[in-house]
Amino acid sequence: MAYVFCNSCGHRNPPNSSFCSSCGAVLDLPDERTVVIAQVDPLQDLPGPSDNATIRLGDIGEHAVLVIRSGDLTGSRFTLSKDVTQIGRHQDSDILLDDITVSRRHAEVVKTPTTLVVRDLGSLNGTYVNQLLVDEIALRHGDELQVGKFRMVFFSKSDILS
Repeated sequence: MAYVFCNSCGHRNPPNSSFCSSCGAVLDLPDERTVVIAQVDPLQDLPGPSDNATIRLGDIGEHAVLVIRSGDLTGSRFTLSKDVTQIGRHQDSDILLDDITVSRRHAEVVKTPTTLVVRDLGSLNGTYVNQLLVDEIALRHGDELQVGKFRMVFFSKSDILS
């Protein structure tokens, strides 16, 4: 399922939606969308406008992207172009998340012929996709990947256009 994000509030809507189910704003075409990813606040306070990360979906390109939506690296983008992308606290990681809540070799994203699969590597705190603890799962556009305290949103142009 390819989600449609609202430009006004960032809400994730079902595919083929014309209007946001949260705020009622008009949703535009996939390549025209700019998604505002509100920073996650553990105290549930409302974030200020400078706390948000933005990504224009037309700029994704042929490779999938992970965008960090919480933690010190909010707004950072990581292109998943390798066959195996390592995520962890180790200095050799492709996605280096330097925090004690992240294992040295926490997880990896593996490219298969049809999709990208995230695989936990026996981490202490686990790997979560859409708030569910997973060992291995295929990622879909709009999924939220959590590694330690870092939450990332997965964007894939192939899922948007399908």
